[in-house]
Amino acid sequence: MKARRLHILLAAAVLLLGVASSCGVSRIRDISLSSFGIKYIVPTSARSMEGVLLLEIDNPALSFTASDIEGLVRLEEKALLHFTAGPLPLEGKTVQVYELPCTVTLDEGASLLELVRIASRRSLEGLEADVNVHVATKNGTLKAPISFKDIDLSQFSL
Repeated sequence: MKARRLHILLAAAVLLLGVASSCGVSRIRDISLSSFGIKYIVPTSARSMEGVLLLEIDNPALSFTASDIEGLVRLEEKALLHFTAGPLPLEGKTVQVYELPCTVTLDEGASLLELVRIASRRSLEGLEADVNVHVATKNGTLKAPISFKDIDLSQFSL
């Protein structure tokens, strides 16, 4: 179960770091993740699972939607997990809890045993992620694909 929680927590961390850390509008940089949890997790195979995250997000910026969220989590340059999530519509100038559906798949070169070892050490040290996300405002004034590379996940706690 710890490895499953790690998959979902990594996906949440990567997604929120990506959305919060940049966009063409400077106030979007002020978006923060206040808290997160897991609503549910459902294994779909021996190498994948689906779930819903609960994310409390403080969004002092404008309303927008993050969609087509996909990424890769690596441990010291070795691919571990691929994930997809979204869409995630965020209301502007609010603090709200959002539900984010996501899917996590173990990379072909990674094993479930590796993830259990990572979860057992209770640290995200050495983990990095790449994220691609499409951001669009409700009125359509901003539509942009955004990519983030080498996001250090050690700043998040398990």
